[in-house]
Amino acid sequence: MKKLLIVLGAFLLLSSCQTTTVNRVQSGTEADLSGYWNARDVRIVCDFLIEECLSSPRVDQAIRAFGNRRPTVIVGRFRNDSAEHIDTSIISSTMERVIFNSGKLDFVAGGDVRDDLRAERQDQLGQASEQTAAGIGREIGANFMLTGSVRTIVDRRENVSIRTYFVTAELTNIETNARLWIGEHNEITKVVTRARNRL
Repeated sequence: MKKLLIVLGAFLLLSSCQTTTVNRVQSGTEADLSGYWNARDVRIVCDFLIEECLSSPRVDQAIRAFGNRRPTVIVGRFRNDSAEHIDTSIISSTMERVIFNSGKLDFVAGGDVRDDLRAERQDQLGQASEQTAAGIGREIGANFMLTGSVRTIVDRRENVSIRTYFVTAELTNIETNARLWIGEHNEITKVVTRARNRL
């Protein structure tokens, strides 16, 4: 029992001496600590997919078919079909922002944001004056939906693994279900070597 207390005391003493250091880095600096999906991967994938979407002849043709009015897009689900934790909302919101800022397409709110807006309009009906309450049934319907997914293939032998990411995005006509554009980025491959466990 005495030995256990001495070992426990030594462990607590050593762990209390450890410090945490934080170093700030410039935005865009390459950093890959774990070998898992990171901010640089998001930037690479989104830059590629957005460029491909905006330069697609089919997307351009669909936009021109609307004449003087910009078509509207709603962001659907970007699924994480990989085995690791990936926040796909970062991919979809990055794509939405850049495509919107291109001036070629307009976006309408979807998902939780749309639900919040609808709840606020409903609340205003009973709480706000008639002159200032937002009207019901005046939403702009979306013409296209942007969706996508992230998948990974992991090849592993002993302490070395190779992880390849496949990120797809699609732009679909909501009325006709016709796909206007399908893009895929599959060029992020990481070789991760872990320290061997010592016995």
